[in-house]
Amino acid sequence: MKFLLISFLILALASATALAYDPSPLQDICVATNDLESGVFVNGKFCKDPKQATADDFLFMGLRKPGNTSNPLGSKVTQAFVDQFPGLNTLGISMVRVDFAPGGLNPPHNHPRGTEVQVVVEGTLLVGFVTSNELNNTLFTKVLYKGDVFVFPIGLIHFQLNIGNTYALSFSGFSSQNPGLTTIANAVFGAKPPMSADVLTKAFQVDKKVVDYLQARFWYDNN
Repeated sequence: MKFLLISFLILALASATALAYDPSPLQDICVATNDLESGVFVNGKFCKDPKQATADDFLFMGLRKPGNTSNPLGSKVTQAFVDQFPGLNTLGISMVRVDFAPGGLNPPHNHPRGTEVQVVVEGTLLVGFVTSNELNNTLFTKVLYKGDVFVFPIGLIHFQLNIGNTYALSFSGFSSQNPGLTTIANAVFGAKPPMSADVLTKAFQVDKKVVDYLQARFWYDNN
């Protein structure tokens, strides 16, 4: 009887925990407001009347064409997030296509709201992610060939580099309809307004001239 009672209490607590949780955020910020007329965002997207939905709502053709890799990084990411593909709303998934010129790089970045699983369709990629400070910023890296799959845990900084002499192509799936994207260099050196040079010189242990150069470069690239 005692064992049965303990089992029942554990089940009750587990059920309460499963039901009493906050939904994961689907955008960077969502400030509460009591003004219903000015409140324009929800955690996700407003839903179309299901009776008005059509098959086209669940079709996205934006990943058919190669992305333009004629840029300093030599790569192009084409997103199929909820903003581009409304049919994903509430489903907790999304995709991207990544095209790489020879030597092309998808630079260090993270997805604050989603785990990424990537499959290589063409070419050879050097990929990796770095763990948090708690795990000593350990780098996990592998060379991927056609058909290989690699997973990047949610929130961790990662990259993909085409180390082959030919074009490369990959597709990735995410565990969120809007996983978010923070490109590390852009965020640090291209922040608007710019981050204090005093902060950056001390954080990176470099001369202010280096910081000024990088900030000018990323401000130029981002504007």
